[in-house]
Amino acid sequence: MRFLTLRLGLFALALAPLSALAAETPQIIAPESDRFTLQPTEGGFLRMNKETGAVSFCTAKEGLATCRLGADERAALEAEIERLRAENARLKLASRAPPPSTLPSEQEFERAMSFTERFLRRIMRLFKEEAPSGGSL
Repeated sequence: MRFLTLRLGLFALALAPLSALAAETPQIIAPESDRFTLQPTEGGFLRMNKETGAVSFCTAKEGLATCRLGADERAALEAEIERLRAENARLKLASRAPPPSTLPSEQEFERAMSFTERFLRRIMRLFKEEAPSGGSL
C-alpha cells in the first residue's frame, strides 16, 4: 500500500509542471469544422464566422474564452427577440379568444331530430309487426 502511495505521489509531482503550464497559456480549441477563423489582435482575438461573416471579439482569461457579439450580430439577435415577442403576444391573444362554436345551427338540429323521429317510428312499427300476437313467450 505504501509503495502505491509513493508511486501516485511521484506521478502527481511529474504532472504538476504540465498543469501549471496549461494554466498559464490558455488553449484555443479549434472547432471540428472550418466554420470559424481566429485572428490574434491586441488584447484578444477576432473570431469570424465564415458562413455568415459575423465577427466577434474574444478574450481568454484564466483558461476561459469569452466572446462579445459584433454590432451586426447584436442587431440581428435583437430583431429576432422582437419578432418572438410579437409572436408570443399574438399567440396569447389567440388563446384568450373564445373558441368558435361547434354547436349545430337550429336548422341542423331540427333536421337531425326529424331523422331520429322517423327512425324511431319505423323501428316501433317493425316491433309491432313482428310481435307475437296474443301468445305467451
